[in-house]
Amino acid sequence: MNNKRFLKILIPDTNIYLFITIAFVTVIFFYNIYLGYAGLAVLAYLIYHNWKSNYIRREKWKKYIENLSSEIDSVARYSLLNLPIPLTIIEFDGSISWYNSKFIEMMEEKDILDKNIEDIIPTIELNKLLEEDSDKIRDVKVKERIFSVRHNVVKLDNDHDERYIIMLYWIENTNFYNLKTKYNNEKPNVAFIQVDNYDDVLKETDEEYRPLVTAEIHRRINLWVSRMNGLIKKYQKDKYIVVFENKKLDNLEAKRFTILDDIREIDLGNKIPPTLSIGVGVKGKNLSRLEEFAESALELALGRGGDQAVVRKIDSFEFYGGKTKAVEKRNKVKARIIAHALRQLIDQSNRVIIMGHKSPDMDSFGAAIGVYRAAMDREKEAYIVIDKINAATQNVYDKFKDKEEYRFISCDDALEIFGEKDLLVVVDTHRPSITECPQLIENSDRIVLIDHHRRGTEFIENTVLTYLEPYASSTCELVTEILQYMDEKINLEKIEAEAMLGGIAVDTKNFSLKTGVRTFEAASLLRRAGADTIEVRQLFKDDITTFIAKANVVRNAEIIKGCIAISVCDENIKSPQLVVAQGADELLNIRGIKTSFVIGIKDDGTVFISGRSLGSINVQRILEKLGGGGHLTVAGAQLKDVTTYEAKDMLINAIEEYLEEGEK
Repeated sequence: MNNKRFLKILIPDTNIYLFITIAFVTVIFFYNIYLGYAGLAVLAYLIYHNWKSNYIRREKWKKYIENLSSEIDSVARYSLLNLPIPLTIIEFDGSISWYNSKFIEMMEEKDILDKNIEDIIPTIELNKLLEEDSDKIRDVKVKERIFSVRHNVVKLDNDHDERYIIMLYWIENTNFYNLKTKYNNEKPNVAFIQVDNYDDVLKETDEEYRPLVTAEIHRRINLWVSRMNGLIKKYQKDKYIVVFENKKLDNLEAKRFTILDDIREIDLGNKIPPTLSIGVGVKGKNLSRLEEFAESALELALGRGGDQAVVRKIDSFEFYGGKTKAVEKRNKVKARIIAHALRQLIDQSNRVIIMGHKSPDMDSFGAAIGVYRAAMDREKEAYIVIDKINAATQNVYDKFKDKEEYRFISCDDALEIFGEKDLLVVVDTHRPSITECPQLIENSDRIVLIDHHRRGTEFIENTVLTYLEPYASSTCELVTEILQYMDEKINLEKIEAEAMLGGIAVDTKNFSLKTGVRTFEAASLLRRAGADTIEVRQLFKDDITTFIAKANVVRNAEIIKGCIAISVCDENIKSPQLVVAQGADELLNIRGIKTSFVIGIKDDGTVFISGRSLGSINVQRILEKLGGGGHLTVAGAQLKDVTTYEAKDMLINAIEEYLEEGEK
């Protein structure tokens, strides 16, 4: 079709002249018939001559095109056979139907015709290659060489018998790949190392052994760095900076940072084992960026309780260690500083908005009440954001809802009244996505964060004051200490003290888990403020339906690995979150059970898991593999678009993966 159009352009259009001649001959017929016949004869000759000339031209052009096509076919054939890169033609089933000489040189073997391409080059993965766009290049390793493979699907038509073939073009990139590998291997990584409990270790060590302990810590860290040919500098008594090549990172991660165990094993007269926190910055575009990554990784490691390594790779984090209980390091000086800073922020604000996490528990509610009291004592207008009350807090909420001095508002109402000079206080969570009203965080430039959970990758960054203490038993304990130092006398009402004491009791499992000296001090302060332990006990009473549901959780439990109990909560029960949490607690009362997990489902179809541990197994690390978080002994996770039994399989896989990591 294109040849015909081109031909019309080359051949002059003489038809218009013939039409003019016909017109003249017709006119001549009117004036002289003899001259008309003569003109008609001339016209006939012109028509014949025009037809013959056009025919000759077409034949010559056709012959030229045919000769040109033949020459092009010859050139194409020659180019195909002598292509300077390997070329392979294969069928859709992978069998090789043709190849050029360069491909034979690449393979260094003969007799490959009709063989399957995946049999001779297993790394090619033909199905994945065909699923990708033809413009996309896939790197394939052939023996010790790297080739970039491009493919093209060609349709053949042999006498209306359609057939498809695949052409593979092999472009060698071995030198580039080796250079890229060398570049990545030699890129620097930056790590910050901190001895978590340096002062506490020396304090509990006899004076004659202190030099031995400090020297051994320093020696083991230096030996660890020297083994990976790194650079180490000690810039404080308990802090180091390390620079090492990226090629050493895989080995460190494979061995799961054995330096953590080496330091913990130091026993030279010290009564407390020293622990390390390590933050590693990877894949930064420059040293400054690597330093920033390493600092944030170290901060995350410390926020999660220490004794672990965190590797930050741009936006992703990898965690190693963290299998021991956190040692309490906070002091009353810090609590006093936080109290004074919070008091100043409240005084500078028009109003105070307080919120915890969604589906609040007793700790979240009690902490919010404590901060609410602090704002009221400073004579500031205050509100607590709660969208929905659940069974876990229904009893305590009923004590406050009818009292005019306590203002509870929804998320929409909070967004409507929130102003530029208002203060937002977030309690018992540091993850913005699970707060009662995440939009408030986005709208606020003045945020105070008070939490006791181990820090995760999701965090409220733009805070003016952060009090994150993973060593505390509960957020209510932290808020109680803050109230103690905000004024000379604590002004808690009886029901407020009971709500906060209830929060401490819930998170410590009635003072049996994660309980320190400061926990009992906070509890005694609340007791002096009027908290009645009998009334607190009444807050945890359940109805008969909930009690039976918990009994079914225990009855349906499955024991794996000899010490881990897993149970699935019945669907369509009232207060599934309360039943799941309390059921996990009950399973720990069974002899031989060290860890428990209970799986439930919400009304909206979200599957959630509660994990509990006596300390030998880190449930936080297990549930982080499923997108959750929490503490070493208490953690949770939520899963979308899965059934409870699919979640159970995922949980078992996460447990096995965690146990395998511990054995490495």
